[in-house]
Amino acid sequence: MSSTAAVTHPPALQQFAHELPDACERLAYVKQMTAQAANKVLGLVEGAQDDAEQVRRQGTDLSESLARMATSPELSLERARSMMKLCAAYAATAASFAAREKGLHSEIMMAQDFQDLSGQVINKVIRMLEQAEGPLNELVGETPVAPPPAAPEQLQGVQTPDKALKQDDVDDLLASLGF
Repeated sequence: MSSTAAVTHPPALQQFAHELPDACERLAYVKQMTAQAANKVLGLVEGAQDDAEQVRRQGTDLSESLARMATSPELSLERARSMMKLCAAYAATAASFAAREKGLHSEIMMAQDFQDLSGQVINKVIRMLEQAEGPLNELVGETPVAPPPAAPEQLQGVQTPDKALKQDDVDDLLASLGF
């Protein structure tokens, strides 16, 4: 009968292993909230662009009509009143558009409410990772080095310029592992 020695890991590392699934779930939630907010904002802006285009077209048409009327030698009182009605209608449309835009801006601001919650979730995950970093480094230092995979996987996704791996960094890492 062979006896297997029980391996005990530092409490912080055990806590990390216990909290890791929750951290992943929380980050997935942040991702979902961010996507929902982005989609909502994009939809609101797209609708506002249509409204803005309609007001722009009406303003351009009215401006051209007024310019023609101003240069017309035969400007009747009836025609002037007709143009004044068009101007009043356009002013009402522009005022309504401005009110919708103000409401839209409020909705866009409200769509960003996820940021406070997502910031709290991200801060909690960061604290958990910081607490586990030391014990994890100790454990890695005690573990025999395994050979690297046949072909290193290429990092996928967005990287910040200060965190992106450079070839010198990869070479240094491989050299420190004896390769």
